[in-house]
Amino acid sequence: MYDSGMTEQRIQFCTTPEGIRIAHAVHGEGYPLISISGWTSHIDLMWKTNEAYRDGVLEAVARGYQRIIYDKRGTGLSTRPVEDLSTEAQVRDLEALVTQLKLKKFALYGYSEGGPIAIAYAAAHPRQVSHLVLQGTYALGSALSKPEAQRAMLALVRAEWGIGSMTLANLFMNGASPEEIDGFQRFQRKAASAEEASAMLEADYARDVTGLLGNITAPTLVLHGTKDRAIRIAAGQDLAAGIPGARFMTYDGAHMPVGEARTDVNEKLVAFLDEHREQKKARVKPPQAGAPSGLVTIMFTDIEGSTSMTQRLGDAGAQDLLRTHNALLREALKEHGGREIKHTGDGIMASFPLASSALDCAIAVQRAFAAHNAEHADAAVRVRIGLNAGEPVAEDDPGGRGDLFGTSVQMAARVCAKAEPGQVLASNVVRELAAGKGHLFADQGDVVLRGFEDPVRLYEVRIS
Repeated sequence: MYDSGMTEQRIQFCTTPEGIRIAHAVHGEGYPLISISGWTSHIDLMWKTNEAYRDGVLEAVARGYQRIIYDKRGTGLSTRPVEDLSTEAQVRDLEALVTQLKLKKFALYGYSEGGPIAIAYAAAHPRQVSHLVLQGTYALGSALSKPEAQRAMLALVRAEWGIGSMTLANLFMNGASPEEIDGFQRFQRKAASAEEASAMLEADYARDVTGLLGNITAPTLVLHGTKDRAIRIAAGQDLAAGIPGARFMTYDGAHMPVGEARTDVNEKLVAFLDEHREQKKARVKPPQAGAPSGLVTIMFTDIEGSTSMTQRLGDAGAQDLLRTHNALLREALKEHGGREIKHTGDGIMASFPLASSALDCAIAVQRAFAAHNAEHADAAVRVRIGLNAGEPVAEDDPGGRGDLFGTSVQMAARVCAKAEPGQVLASNVVRELAAGKGHLFADQGDVVLRGFEDPVRLYEVRIS
């Protein structure tokens, strides 16, 4: 347990324009990290009775983060009951909290029900959210379980909250001790009444942020428990697949991890944020030697069917193929002057000073994979490649290896998503920049890309 000298937390309130009172607490003085809790919360009880929860908060503080926690509307110390529990209303509450705390940029962590709210906020406020962490959560509530199962759970919670809270505690904490499960069952009943709990549960089943996933631009980590029975792991995999560049990681635990699993989650969360520690300064870096500045060409790769590949081959087999992908791609980047920006989980994002170099690299990559697949039909790797050029924003990094953000990066990711396995697609600006360099293009016409109002002209790059 981390000893920060904090035995009590100072609870404060902000009031939204709608008159909703939001209870919150701020711990530490580092880079802001806002946490959105699961379906019921009570920040006073969590702090006083849940040692694992306190340890997570204090660990983040000890590592240089300012941890901000709050009770959502309808639960805990915030206004309850409330009629409007929609995702839009929850986002407005978070906006009011951010305004009161005068935060310009922060990391956002959404757990369980808090995930869709975090996704909606990050999509609406891309300049504020520097990093996004999603744990044990989902994009489409109606897909969490069968309709009859959802109706039965709602009826149970409404009719007998004691049995309902115990049923949910067992579902959320499978594998935990009887004492831990009983403690959470009692916590739920203090955090919300039967009417409030059933209203929140009904709102959770109605949530749908699938259309916003493609608009997320912040570096994103998706965490999911391998033993999660409340929200199946496929929901987390769908999130990671839908968010451009998202990283997917698992932990060996239930929906509400305890013990070593809880420690593992805390460590993974903070380690992900620590990777970009310089971004906590929230400053845009000036151009410097070795760092991209001005016009660059951005390339995204994406492995076909990475999720099904993992299910088919298992984790070890899938990792072997991923290593093959990484080795072939990095060799091509080195040969053609590309700079790897980050690994996206099932692909790589890279940048090039010249459009012609990016095109040459993309062609070399597809040829290398074609040769590999001809020799290893049982371990074939097929990738999509998308290219776009522009002037991205480079986050502050003294070593010149910071991440890239902005419209040009988003478009490159969308172009990649439109490519077929084995294909290279490029935007019109890439084709024009490489004019006269000997590359052949096939016009694909105007294509509507998710998140962009105007159609974009795309071209297939001829490989042979």
